[in-house]
Amino acid sequence: MTHQTRYDLDREDLGEVLAGEPSYRVTQVWEGLYSHCTEPDDWSNVPKVLRSMVNTKLPAALNKAAESISDDGQTIKWLWNLHDAKQVETVLMHYPERSTVCVSSQAGCAMACSFCATGQAGFDRHLSVGEIVEQVAVASRTASKSGRRLSNIVFMGMGEPFANYERTWRSVERIHDDLGIGARHITISTVGIVPGIRRLTTEALPVNLAVSLHLANDQERDELVPINRRYPLDELADACHAYVEATHRRLSFEWALIDGVNDTDRHAQELADYARPLRAHVNLIPLNPTPGYMVRGTPPGRVRTFADTLERLGINATIRRTRGTEIDAACGQLRANQGSTPVQLG
Repeated sequence: MTHQTRYDLDREDLGEVLAGEPSYRVTQVWEGLYSHCTEPDDWSNVPKVLRSMVNTKLPAALNKAAESISDDGQTIKWLWNLHDAKQVETVLMHYPERSTVCVSSQAGCAMACSFCATGQAGFDRHLSVGEIVEQVAVASRTASKSGRRLSNIVFMGMGEPFANYERTWRSVERIHDDLGIGARHITISTVGIVPGIRRLTTEALPVNLAVSLHLANDQERDELVPINRRYPLDELADACHAYVEATHRRLSFEWALIDGVNDTDRHAQELADYARPLRAHVNLIPLNPTPGYMVRGTPPGRVRTFADTLERLGINATIRRTRGTEIDAACGQLRANQGSTPVQLG
């Protein structure tokens, strides 16, 4: 790796960087990073010269370009500058019973989903393990300052996690093993990268899988979610079935409701027929506005009707509360711009 940041290292790598320091100092640095999610300047138990060394040799991956707050302080969005001037976003959401961080796995996205601001903006590069893990560490540190504990991680930010599988999974292991977030509190979202789902099925950690479905017939999904042309719905269903059988975890489908596009009774029937054999739970998300896709989200009354139709057809469905719309932090809005132009979540 040409550019090495503090969360890119595992414990052994850290020991090599701090060669010559007593082992207990390495432990203190590691605990500062992972047990407390603090920055070197906060480590009062570590000599100043060692803190300076860590700052110099192992810089932070994320440099804050902007911070936006909404929902009475319950939603925080950060825009980060990376070392090569690329930008990504992270969103922390507080709920009464939990605090969840939505992390990015890529700068930009190559999936080109027409309704998603990140997809409209195009792909820059994959994020490193450290760039992913540091997003979680910052969110954990921020939550703790307000007396809360970060409890849930969702890979629903910028990018397609399974297009960056190796680094995404290594970051999951680091988040689980070293930051102490349980696998059942980690969710990876994909637009339907079948090889990634099949790989996930073989992994030791039983993380949750969410598939951004949005349409349940190939002809229409080909247009809205272009990757469907490579991995059509039958192939996707086979991979999802293998995941459910292997992990016994509940599968979720994300469905961004778009007025007149995927919110009719026919669409509800197609979704129900697709979800039922997989025993999938459906999360309904009214589409959030993005400048490159001039179609509005389904009106609230129709959202309720769509959910009721699914329930009548035997499908468990939840209408997800939209968070952070006014700061472009909601699903489909992340695009790493500082102004009012959106970025992608979910």
